[in-house]
Amino acid sequence: MNERILLIDDDAVLAAMIAEFLGGRSLEVTVAGTIAEGEKLLRSHAYNALILDAMLPDGDGFDLCQRLRKESMLPILMLTARGEDVDRIIGLELGADDYLPKPFNPRELLARLRALLRRSQAGSPTKGEVLYFGRLEIDKGALEARLDGAPVALTAHQFALLWALASHAGRVLSRETLLELARGDALENFDRSIDVHISRIRAAIESDPKNPHRIITVRGAGYVFSQRQDEGAEI
Repeated sequence: MNERILLIDDDAVLAAMIAEFLGGRSLEVTVAGTIAEGEKLLRSHAYNALILDAMLPDGDGFDLCQRLRKESMLPILMLTARGEDVDRIIGLELGADDYLPKPFNPRELLARLRALLRRSQAGSPTKGEVLYFGRLEIDKGALEARLDGAPVALTAHQFALLWALASHAGRVLSRETLLELARGDALENFDRSIDVHISRIRAAIESDPKNPHRIITVRGAGYVFSQRQDEGAEI
């Protein structure tokens, strides 16, 4: 069965081009031109990923991204004409998994989308793949982290990064290694976006995200997941 993609973009010409290109590569694309239409489709159909424009006639795609992330782990790729770093960082902070500014190469869109789909499907339920760190449980089979038994909100990419760190607890991992372990795509260039994801993970699992004791920054080297859960400081 082809994977189903919802595209919310009011540029009819671009949307038709994307639908045709992805459709020819075994992806089934449904197009919505407004947030209202897209939300209606999301309520009535199941999709494997969402491609979401940031500027839509009836609202801001960033707001929709934030609302969706509160209730769903659906992979979200933001697609927008605004290419500034601040917009990319805002999108990631609100829960987007990736960000691609217009204009773009359709092959890059395809590669990034497939990377998101691989990550979201990487954790088919498997018994026995749960890591325990005091109050924190990291369940690879369920693609879920739990703090005091309650699930914490992480995107599929953020969970993959957390699993990579926790399953190598005590080892310093560079950003490049983290991306590789998290099944990232080569097109996900080494940049500051991984730091944004780490910040989101810390906000979800740390008692004091500004003074983390689980995920520690090693200046000039990367990150390490601390095996000592009672203390920790930035190195």
